Amino acid sequence: MTRPFRPTPPDTAPARGATHDSAAGRSGHAATPRPPATGAASPGGGTAGATFAARPSGLRDPAAAPGRTGAPAGPPRTERAQGSHGVRAAAPLSDEDRGRLLDGAHHDPHGLLGAHPVRGGLLLRVLRPYAKGVTVLAKGLRAELPAEGDGLFAGVLPLRTVPDYELLVDYGDDTVTVRDPYRFLPALGELDLHLFGEGRHEQLWQALGARIMEHQGVTGTRFTVWAPNAQGVRVVGNFNYWDGTGFPMRSLGSSGVWELFLPGLGEGELYKFEITRPDGSRTLRADPMARRTECPPATASVVETSHYRWTDADWMARRGARPVHEAPFSVYEVHLPSWRPGLTYRQLAAQLPAYVKDLGFTHVEFMPVAEHPFGGSWGYQVTGFYAPTARMGTPDDFRFLIDALHRAGIGVLMDWVPAHFPRDDWALAEFDGRPLYEPQDPARAAHPDWGTLEFDYGRTEVRNFLVANAVYWCEEFHIDGLRVDAVASMLYLDYSREDGGWTPNAHGGRENLDAVAFLQEMNATVYRRCPGVVTIAEESTAWDGVTRATHHPGPGGFGGLGFGLKWNMGWMHDSLGYVSKDPVHRKYHHGEMTFSMIYAYSENYVLPISHDEVVHGKRALVSKMPGDWWQQRAGHRAYLGFMWAHPGKQLLFMGQEFAQGAEWAESHGPDWWLLDSSYEAEPDHRGVRDLVRELNRHYAATPALWERDTDPAGFSWIDGDASEDNVFPFLRFAADGTPLISVTNFSPVVRRAYRLGVPGHLPSWREVLNTDDPRYGGSGVANPGLLTAEPTPWNGRATSLAPVLPPLATIWLRPS
Repeated sequence: MTRPFRPTPPDTAPARGATHDSAAGRSGHAATPRPPATGAASPGGGTAGATFAARPSGLRDPAAAPGRTGAPAGPPRTERAQGSHGVRAAAPLSDEDRGRLLDGAHHDPHGLLGAHPVRGGLLLRVLRPYAKGVTVLAKGLRAELPAEGDGLFAGVLPLRTVPDYELLVDYGDDTVTVRDPYRFLPALGELDLHLFGEGRHEQLWQALGARIMEHQGVTGTRFTVWAPNAQGVRVVGNFNYWDGTGFPMRSLGSSGVWELFLPGLGEGELYKFEITRPDGSRTLRADPMARRTECPPATASVVETSHYRWTDADWMARRGARPVHEAPFSVYEVHLPSWRPGLTYRQLAAQLPAYVKDLGFTHVEFMPVAEHPFGGSWGYQVTGFYAPTARMGTPDDFRFLIDALHRAGIGVLMDWVPAHFPRDDWALAEFDGRPLYEPQDPARAAHPDWGTLEFDYGRTEVRNFLVANAVYWCEEFHIDGLRVDAVASMLYLDYSREDGGWTPNAHGGRENLDAVAFLQEMNATVYRRCPGVVTIAEESTAWDGVTRATHHPGPGGFGGLGFGLKWNMGWMHDSLGYVSKDPVHRKYHHGEMTFSMIYAYSENYVLPISHDEVVHGKRALVSKMPGDWWQQRAGHRAYLGFMWAHPGKQLLFMGQEFAQGAEWAESHGPDWWLLDSSYEAEPDHRGVRDLVRELNRHYAATPALWERDTDPAGFSWIDGDASEDNVFPFLRFAADGTPLISVTNFSPVVRRAYRLGVPGHLPSWREVLNTDDPRYGGSGVANPGLLTAEPTPWNGRATSLAPVLPPLATIWLRPS
C-alpha cells in the first residue's frame, strides 16, 4: 500500500493528546505542528514507532536548518525544467495564494495543487514538505518537477489531458511512490450535501468522517468534516507525522463541509483535523464523526471499517413481533467497564449473556458506551458520539458482545446522551473557532449542573448529527433500545436556572421548542427505520405526552414526544422513601406507595432502581432498609416482589440482584466476593439472587404481570388503604382475564388468616412465590397446598381468602 507521506519525521510533536493552537502567521512559512522524533507521542497519543533522522519543520530557508529538504525559495531554475522531458517552468503562485496554502487557510487547495490544463500543456503542482525532488510518473512519461521552495514543486508538462499519474518523491535517504490526492474529484456527492443541509441525512456517518472507499478506481480514505467557520482545514495523523502542511482539505461551498481523499490510506490510521479558526489561530480536533478512537487518555480518531458478520438474523426478525408495552420487559442495568473490571468486549461476551440469561432478565441496559475521556463520568460526558469506547476493544468487538447477547435471547438497550457534551478543547466545544454544536449565547450554551455545554437543537446540522447518531447505534450495532438521558434538562429552558438566567421561548413559555422538535424527530425516525427498537425517556417531571405518539396533540399544544417508555421517577422516589422508614412509621406514609396508581396509566412506565439510586451516599438498596441484617434482606426481597408485580416494566442495577450492601463504585464494580462459597454470609446473598431468578421466571410465564401494563383494566386494588397493617394487596389481570394476586407485608410481624376479597368465580388459589422462602434467606412462613375461597364478603367482593402473610415479605397467588 502506498503512503501519502514520506516516512522521515522532523523534530518534535505536541504532547500526547494535546491540542495544537498557534497563530497562523504570514511570514512566508507554514506554522505547523512539528512531527515527532523517534518514539515521540503523537497529538492523538500514537507514537512514530520508527527510527529516523530528525528534521526541522516549516522553515523556508534551508540554509537556516541543515537537513531541510526541498529547494531554496525563489524563482524555479528553468534550465533544469527544460531538460526534463520538455517540462517548462510554471507561473508562480500569487503571494496571497501561496501564503494561505502554506498557512492552512485556503478554501480550495485543489485549485492550486494537482493537474490543470493551461496554455501549451498541463500544469502540475505538488506540495511535499521535506522533499528534495518530485518526479511525475505516467505512461510514457517521467518528468522531474522544478522546485518552488517551501515544499512546492511545479511544472508544465507537454500533455493535453490529465493522465493516471503517480509521484516519485525523493527525500534524500528514501524515495516513495505515491498517488496525488489533488488529482481526485470530490468524493462526496451533491445529494449527501443537500440532505445534510436540510437536516435529513439519516445515515450521516456514511457521508461525514473518515470512510475507506474506492474513488476513481483507487482505494483510499475520504475525510470529510463540517466546519463552516474555518478559514481552512487540514488532515493530520500518524501517516504524515502530525504535520498537515501537505494535506489541506477543500471547502464544499455553503455546506460548510471540507473534504479530502487520500489514496492508499487504510484502516487503523490515527488522525485529527487541524482547523484554522476565523482569527487565524489553529486548533487540533478529533473527528466528531469518528467511528473509532484511541483508548483514553489518548484522543486521536482512528480510520475504521467493519468486517463483522452478524449471526442474529432470527433475533432481529422477531424482536418487534409484540409491542414492548404488551411484552415481558425486565432489565439488568450494567456499567460494562466495571461489571467484571478488566474484561474486554469479547471476554464479556463469554460471561455476561450466560449470567443474564440464568437470572431471566429479558434485556440488559448498558450505561453509556460512546467514547468519553473521563471514566469517572460513567460515560455521561461524551466526546465520541459515533465510537464505542476503546477501553474494552474495537467496534467489531462491541458488535460481537451484542451478537452474543442476541444469540442468548437477550435484548440490548443503551444509554444515549444527547443532552450535553464536555468542554474539552480537542472535541466539540467551539469546534471551528466559534460556537457550532452549542448555542451562540454562552449563558444558553452552559449546562448549569454538569459544567458541560448543551446542544443547539435549533441548528439543522446539529439536529441531523444527533438524529443520525440514534439511528447509527440501532442500525450499525443492532441496539434494541435507546434510553435517553436527562430529557427534562432538554425540555425546559429554565432547567436548574434562576429567575433572569434564561430567555423564554417565542410564545413566552419555558419549554425548549427546539428540543421538543428534535426529540419528536429522533423518535419518529428511529421507529420508522428500525422496527422493534424502543426508546425510553429518563424524564423526571410531569411533562404531558412523553410516550404519546408525535402526531397526537396534547393539552399543552405539543404533540407527543414519541417515546415508547418512560422511567417512573415518581414511583422510584416515593417507594424508596417509604421502605427507608421504620415499619412503625410506615403507616403514616402509606399513600406514598399507593399514589403511583393514580398516574400509572398516564405514560408507559419503567420502574427503575438504577445506578443513580446506589451511589453518592444514597446507599445500596438493601442498606436503605431499616432494622438488623435479616430485616434488611427481608425488606429488600419484599420490595423486589412488590416491584415485579406493580404495573410497569422493571430495571435493576447490577449488584442489587444479590443484595450488595456497599454503594457501587465504578473503580471496582459489584462485590462478587459476596457470592463466594467460602464466605460465611454467602447464603444471604445467593438467596436474594435466587429470588431474582424466580421473580423473572414467574414474571415471564405470567401474562397478567405484563400484558396489560398500560391498561387500567389490568389492575385492581384489593385493599388500597391497609395502612395500619403496612399491607399492599392487589390484583393483576391478563388480557384473557386470568388474575394474579400480589400481597406485600411491609411489617416485621406475621399476619395470620389475613382476609382478602377475591374474584368469586375462582374457588381455589395456590401460592406460587414467597419472598420469605428459606431458599431465599427467609423464615419459612408460607401457605402450602391450596387456598380455598370462602363465601365471606370482604373488600367489596362476595368471596375471600385468608392466607398467612409472612413478615417483611411478598407473596403471589394464582388460581389453581
